[in-house]
Amino acid sequence: MDITTKLQLADGYQMPQQGLGLYKVTDQDNLTEVVKTAWDTGYRLFDTAQMYQNEAEVGNALQELGVSREDYFVTTKVAESNQGYDATLASVEQSLKDLQMDYVDLLMVHWPLHEQFFDTWRAFERLQAEGLVKSLGTSNFGMIHLQYLATQANEMPVVNQIENHPHLVQPELRDFLRENNIVTQAWAPLGRGSVLEEPVIVEIAKKYHKSPAQVVLRWHLANGTSIIPKSVHPQRVIENGDIYDFSLTIDEIIAIDQLNNFTRISQEPEQVYERGGQYPHH
Repeated sequence: MDITTKLQLADGYQMPQQGLGLYKVTDQDNLTEVVKTAWDTGYRLFDTAQMYQNEAEVGNALQELGVSREDYFVTTKVAESNQGYDATLASVEQSLKDLQMDYVDLLMVHWPLHEQFFDTWRAFERLQAEGLVKSLGTSNFGMIHLQYLATQANEMPVVNQIENHPHLVQPELRDFLRENNIVTQAWAPLGRGSVLEEPVIVEIAKKYHKSPAQVVLRWHLANGTSIIPKSVHPQRVIENGDIYDFSLTIDEIIAIDQLNNFTRISQEPEQVYERGGQYPHH
């Protein structure tokens, strides 16, 4: 296993297990630099979203690499304000223009919203049929949202990106995804740094001469989870990729699992679903 390791998706495509998250990276020079550093380190998956307002910058950075489109994997996500059948189609067309691409490898519904729930997914299936999108995914969907989607979907998502870190382990959801051939992808895999001072993680890091962040990312890999740690620092991007020369014991994995305290950094998906949008959250 190394940074080029790919996960098999249920639709026949493959996806790199580790990628670079680009949330909050909006400065063009910085973005170009971290994308180049990531590429040179071996990363091949780049994750953006309409909500991040940096698709054009991501497109520029990938063009700068001067490599073949087939050699990298790009994810973007449809924002809440662009959900619904026609709006989804129009917004993805704009995303492709901004990204300077003919297709994206993975398109996700960023949050489940009850009003446009099935219309948005119908648009996804059409985009896939037209070849503008290879794989379909969801983000922040709970078990109930996926079960509901299954009542009308012709194609089910092959990846579900969820908030997942040692303070929010979500084993039941991860088991459900595995049973339904849906890859779990963790956003905020380091809990935005909140888990890095946990004594258990600090101790394990000392043992392996690794950083706490490297230990947490390795814990995700042990669970078969796809990870997209974000960083605006090239050095951190390299460090996050340097996690393939050690592995955790079963006892260490269990010890990290036990840090779960159900703490969310972000919104509760069911609340977003019911409200039809995100809500004030601190």
